[in-house]
Amino acid sequence: MQKYVLKRFLQLIPILLAITFLSFAMMRIAGSDAVEQKMENTGSAVSQEVIDAARRELGLDKPFLVQYFVWLGNLLKGDMGTSYISSKPVFSTFVSKLPATLLLTVASILLTIVISIPLGILAAVKQNRFTDYLIRICSFLGNSMPNFFVALLLMYFFAIRLNVFPVIAKGVGLKSVAMPSLTLAIAMSAKYLRQVRATILEELGKEYVAGARARGVKFSVIMWKSVLKASLVTIITLLTLSVGSLLGGTAIVESIFMWDGVGKMAVDAINMRDYPIIQAYVMWMAVIYVLVNLITDLSYRFLDPRIRLGGMEE
Repeated sequence: MQKYVLKRFLQLIPILLAITFLSFAMMRIAGSDAVEQKMENTGSAVSQEVIDAARRELGLDKPFLVQYFVWLGNLLKGDMGTSYISSKPVFSTFVSKLPATLLLTVASILLTIVISIPLGILAAVKQNRFTDYLIRICSFLGNSMPNFFVALLLMYFFAIRLNVFPVIAKGVGLKSVAMPSLTLAIAMSAKYLRQVRATILEELGKEYVAGARARGVKFSVIMWKSVLKASLVTIITLLTLSVGSLLGGTAIVESIFMWDGVGKMAVDAINMRDYPIIQAYVMWMAVIYVLVNLITDLSYRFLDPRIRLGGMEE
């Protein structure tokens, strides 16, 4: 087991390095840089000498590879650089936004579990009946609507018409996180409940279920003690992958609701060409996704003893 974990960690190193290089390169070939963007925001004319001096101060006048290796060397030392716009350390800025994104992720995952797993099980148990058709239609609709459209609908009904929640987030609190988390949960639940339904139906069609029912075992006992346990691998996989997508991919929803998290910080940094902040966000997403995939692979060994990771034996 330890050899497998070590092997996977070693495999992740070149992947992370490739991600950093590609993202660094794509940002540098953009149409403008941070200095030009910052000077444009001042609203006054600035001489080329001032622009060149600012570029030298930020190290943007150096060749691309030199900039990359300097940034990578500082990153390996724990220094993520300084924001080009705010002149604040990137690490402290990133950490200050992280609690909001973590709260949004946890709330969205909990809502997804509450919605998708019970409805997926119910749709499987009521296969090809009215309840099943209704749940599948709702799933299709929820999966078809983009997040920004769902966010606008929730704003209109719950914030403007009913005045239950604030239109935009007011601090990091449960009332403010309700609509952003529900927006994310609707899209994820619409997709995952179909997977849960398919997994449960596959297990219900196996011989051990028919044998247990023939012996007079109650259907509820079969469902809770056998079918759900056998379906855990698929369900856990879906949920863990959701954690990765939520921690790294909530930028649009955070921007709509003005939720002051990592995603909104990244959108603002992209608009301002704040390369150190963007690079920190890219690294955050890369690390999250590779770690979530690694944890998912390792969890298979404990959830299903039939699975042998990397061909290893007990």
